[in-house]
Amino acid sequence: MKIGFVGLGKMGSPMAQNLLRAGHELTVYNRTPEKAKALAQQGARVATSPVEAARDSEAVFTMLSDDRALEEVTFANDGVLAGLSKGATHISSSTAGTKITRSLSEAHYSRGQEFVAAPVFGRPQAAESKQLVVVAAGKKYLFDRHQPLFEAIGRRTFLVGSEPWQANLFKLLGNFMIMTVIETFGEAFAAVRKADFDHHQFLDVMNELFGSPVYKNYGQAIADEKFSPSGFAFKLGLKDIQLAMEAAAEFDAPLPIASLIRDNLISGLANGHEQLDLASLALVAARHAGLEQRAVSSQSA
Repeated sequence: MKIGFVGLGKMGSPMAQNLLRAGHELTVYNRTPEKAKALAQQGARVATSPVEAARDSEAVFTMLSDDRALEEVTFANDGVLAGLSKGATHISSSTAGTKITRSLSEAHYSRGQEFVAAPVFGRPQAAESKQLVVVAAGKKYLFDRHQPLFEAIGRRTFLVGSEPWQANLFKLLGNFMIMTVIETFGEAFAAVRKADFDHHQFLDVMNELFGSPVYKNYGQAIADEKFSPSGFAFKLGLKDIQLAMEAAAEFDAPLPIASLIRDNLISGLANGHEQLDLASLALVAARHAGLEQRAVSSQSA
């Protein structure tokens, strides 16, 4: 298929690379052109704007950091909306809010274009190894049409609804649950350390108990205090938790634990976590417990 890809960050670049490896004809765009060089060397065509990436493409992926970037890339005069042909599909893989997703759906449908939300679960390493979990929502025939694209970037794909915003609700609530794992690990590790136990041994027991890659990977990062380089940027965690609370509020569903995590994320940013991984949320619990820590700025791989 002829595919466009807009947004070549830590997640977008490996996703685009796997689409190339699957044999698709790829046109890529990134605001910083340097990030497109490696893909160009592998056969991708580099566009100078989102509209160029979308033009003549059967589908165009967007993988962007926040709603503002997604809105700009889509609605600008040289954006995706202006470039897509009738019947072509915008596949939004960004972790976006439900409101912007509804707005995108309406705009594309009004032009005779198609729209699917397909956010993904997984860190950059999972994107590189094609181990992402894709959560898609949209018209069933579009899901079937683009299933080969989802198979090219992930290990499993779920169709969770007929309205694109439903996929983003799933993704936001899933990220909320991941953050609860980090929060509870941080609190438990702080207590274990205060009791002078081996927190690595505690992690071994929890991995045996839960058998989850989320527990294993984030638990290991917290136990080793390995918070850099960032795979999931700390500041994006705050964005996601706020969007999750906003989306749940639409259905009068309170998320009281999310409120606690939001406040701890704000505390982390106030204490210099902006460039660290989301796993450094555990440092907030450590500070609350009065544990000595290395300076945040010195946390490294």
